[in-house]
Amino acid sequence: MIEKIKNKKKLLAIIVRKKVHNKRGINFITPNNFNLQFAFMNHGKFHTVQPHMHKRKKIKSINTSEVLYIIKGKLRVDFYDKKRVYLFSKIVSEGDTLMLINQGHGFKMLKKTIMLEVKQGPYQEKIDKIKFTAIDDKFIKIKK
Repeated sequence: MIEKIKNKKKLLAIIVRKKVHNKRGINFITPNNFNLQFAFMNHGKFHTVQPHMHKRKKIKSINTSEVLYIIKGKLRVDFYDKKRVYLFSKIVSEGDTLMLINQGHGFKMLKKTIMLEVKQGPYQEKIDKIKFTAIDDKFIKIKK
């Protein structure tokens, strides 16, 4: 299952639940115009991908997107609008993939969690990240 997380028609994130991995072939999750794209590939034995290289090109990126693959564990993702106001939360678990596209987010580990993060670079945390104070956990509401 693929969940598109939106706020007022603005796409904040995409969650790809573990079961999507079983679909055959190359399955792009993101549209062609995203600054970071990803797909799941599921090929049978002896399938080949022709050797290839990607052309060099200059790309101007307006924001930093990131993809998190949850190897082990469970976490809560808290979403915030561009004014840093809390919106809602979603839970992601082992085997899920999360792409964060727009606006603010934070995490709370609900179990010991190991994840792989991918984002376009070069990335410099001190320059590229704006940290802000989150609300108290008692106000967190999980969006189904």
